[in-house]
Amino acid sequence: MSSATGPAPGLPVRMPRPRQPGRHRRPEPLAAPQGAPALVLAIPGTPTAATRSLVDEVISIARSELSGLDARVGYLDAAGGVEGLDARDFPALTDVLAASATVEREGQGPVAVVVPLLVGPEAAVLDRIGQSIADSGVKAEVTDVLGPHPLLAEALHVRLSEVGLARADRARLFTVATAADGIVMATVGGEEAVQAAGVTGLLLAARLAVPVLAAGLDVDGAVAATADQLRAAGSQRLALAPCVIGPELPEGLLAAVAEQAGVATAEPLGAYPAVGKLVLSKYAALLGITTQQPLGAPQH
Repeated sequence: MSSATGPAPGLPVRMPRPRQPGRHRRPEPLAAPQGAPALVLAIPGTPTAATRSLVDEVISIARSELSGLDARVGYLDAAGGVEGLDARDFPALTDVLAASATVEREGQGPVAVVVPLLVGPEAAVLDRIGQSIADSGVKAEVTDVLGPHPLLAEALHVRLSEVGLARADRARLFTVATAADGIVMATVGGEEAVQAAGVTGLLLAARLAVPVLAAGLDVDGAVAATADQLRAAGSQRLALAPCVIGPELPEGLLAAVAEQAGVATAEPLGAYPAVGKLVLSKYAALLGITTQQPLGAPQH
């Protein structure tokens, strides 16, 4: 029997355990170093309201991973003359870089780190980024493109599952009647970009246990020919997995190519969280900033 002042003598007393940080607790976000260069996201393609919304979400994800991040957006194509758009909402990359130089930075390093919003190497876009940096007259570095990377394979898997073209979780013992048994991984940017998409395609094939072949969306007839190749190998239900973020894709191209090839298609990657994390990863790697957890590691 316990008394008003505590438990009776001899009875065990439960003491609260001290709270321990563990792997199941989310670590505090890292903070950007004082005076770190701006992260400038370089956006290809014709500006649209949808592009602006997507880019804002990508930047928001990057900032949530690195507090105090000076993140900016610059467009390679001007919004002037596009009906319904205010050009001030779509600043040119050259102007954004020049404005970055007005902020006091530490040391003699770059005033900006430019991250191309591309999953694969697109030579024409990368050349324009380089020219924008030269025209701005500021010291800036350019990172690699975002892919290939396991997180892109994860994102493609999710996009396919959203429209019933793949199982949502390979660990669950159920099937989707409309799930594809062959995937065309499609991208833009030429042969080098297709090769990079092929690497991500191998990772996607391992996730889905179905064949995946890469093709160029912007190469006439390439997706249809690749679809025929998969059919000849025995695949009957094909799907198109666009290995693109969205802004770099000409309007209407995806639907037209899918119809020509006779395949169902998933949506572009868009602002899937992995895109924002990869943007930050490229910036951090160039500056030597160590993140809390390697990208691609399982989350708990």
